[in-house]
Amino acid sequence: MDKQRGVRVMTVDDHEIMRGGIKFTLLAFDDIELVGEARSGQEALRVCDEVSPDVVLMDMKMSGMDGIATTKAIKEAHSSVRIVILTSFHDKQLVQQAMQAGAVGYVLKDASKDELADAIRAAYAGRTTLSSEAANDLADAGPLSIGQHLSERERDVLVLLAKGMSNKQIAKQLNRSPYTVRSHVSQIIEKLGAANRAEAAALAVQHRLVD
Repeated sequence: MDKQRGVRVMTVDDHEIMRGGIKFTLLAFDDIELVGEARSGQEALRVCDEVSPDVVLMDMKMSGMDGIATTKAIKEAHSSVRIVILTSFHDKQLVQQAMQAGAVGYVLKDASKDELADAIRAAYAGRTTLSSEAANDLADAGPLSIGQHLSERERDVLVLLAKGMSNKQIAKQLNRSPYTVRSHVSQIIEKLGAANRAEAAALAVQHRLVD
């Protein structure tokens, strides 16, 4: 973690009282900084562009764009942002959909303030945090197949990576900046549990993630 600042956190929740409660809770931690709030999925995309958070705390049930759709949209636009679902709801399908959308954590709203802070820190470090209920739901649903955490854009990058293209070539092909592609590649390597881009390409072929 950058010792000069705390983890930059943004909240997305359509209930003002809940957002206020999270804001108050995070004030207790010197290494966590609340930098933005959004009341809807649409507003979340705009605020995320403006404040560049490290971690987003995402409500699941919202009118308009729900937490799953908003998670996917944020990950498409900002692949390095870590998203932790913070919700009152859980079941096998919801938890699995959240992880497939790109979330790295699933925490229930009755979690303690220390549990929430630990989930934020874990997300910032690239580690997954699941409430015991969510973990049980995921176990009951069966293991996620490799590659299910990849976003649509990451899958596009993986196809070209598996063809042996460099980041510069991929950036030109997808009309993206080399920096963005480099970030996507890092996420792909991490999500596939690979040691490097060569192993990621091999895993993609092995598990038929690419043609």
